[in-house]
Order: sequence, then C-alpha cells, then structure tokens
Amino acid sequence: MSRRRVAAKREILPDPNYHSEMLAKFINHLMLDGKKSVAEKVVYGALDVVVQKGAKAEAADEGEEGGSEGGSVSLQKRALVLLNQALDNIRPNVEVRSRRVGGATYQVPMEVREERKNALGMRWLIQSARSRGEKGMVNRLANEILDAIAGRGNAVKKREDMHRMAKANQAFAHFRW
Repeated sequence: MSRRRVAAKREILPDPNYHSEMLAKFINHLMLDGKKSVAEKVVYGALDVVVQKGAKAEAADEGEEGGSEGGSVSLQKRALVLLNQALDNIRPNVEVRSRRVGGATYQVPMEVREERKNALGMRWLIQSARSRGEKGMVNRLANEILDAIAGRGNAVKKREDMHRMAKANQAFAHFRW
C-alpha cells in the first residue's frame, strides 16, 4: 500500500434521465468497453420493464379496485424506488476477510462500509443478470431486479451465503483489526 496519499474520490455526475447518482454508478458498473450509451439503454429498458411488471403485479393484488395509475408517484421515482429496494435486498451487512495470525489464516467477519455495500450489491446484481439464460440483457436485468425485490435470485443467494459464512466464523471475530 502506498504511503503517499489517499486516492481522491471521483465525482460522478447524476444520470441525465433520472437525476440519480446511484443510477449513474450502476450504469458505469454495467458498462463494457466504454460503451455507455449501450449500458444506458439496457438499464433504462430494464427499469421500464420492472415498472410495468410491478404495476401488473399490483393490479393483480388489488383486484377490482385498480383504477389509480400511481398519480402521486411518477414512473421515474417508482423505478428508482424499485431498484433501491432490490439493491437493499442484495447489499451485505457483514463479510469475511482473511487475517493471518500466528501462521494460521482465519476468516474474520467484519462489517461492510456503506460504499462497499453498494459496490458489492451492484456487482452481484449485474453478474447474476449476465449469468441468466434469458434472451437479451434488458430482460435478464429486469428479471433479476424483480427476483431481488421478491427476495430470491442468485444475487440474494450470494448475500445469504456471505452472511452464513460470517455467522459460521463468528468465533474469530476477536481477530478483527
């Protein structure tokens, strides 16, 4: 590790459509080979699909009542709320880190900083969406977001595995640094 200085945090401009820094960060995570416009199309398309499917699910839950089209909450805000809800179900609270003590390596459970929580949640969501078998990244990402909202899917499973591993190694928590 360098002793000179801490790397400066880059300022990320909010995305043009939703005016959200979190969504801009998500688009940057999804982007491959510098093709930001492609990543934006994928994310915006996936959010549109999520909002549509979410509205259909709510209409089915309400039954005959359904006459309001979410007048108080715009579709953009609704999309951001749904994405945040999915990421909340994916973000880990604790993780295990390797710590070498007296010739032995222990997996020590540690709390995760807020920035790392967000980065891990976004990374896991994108990885699990890419590994799905559906056609087109828009559908893959939309269905993974919907699965995360419902508390299932590969990204949520990854979080549960990490929490389970931290729980199993709780005896080594005193090695925390």
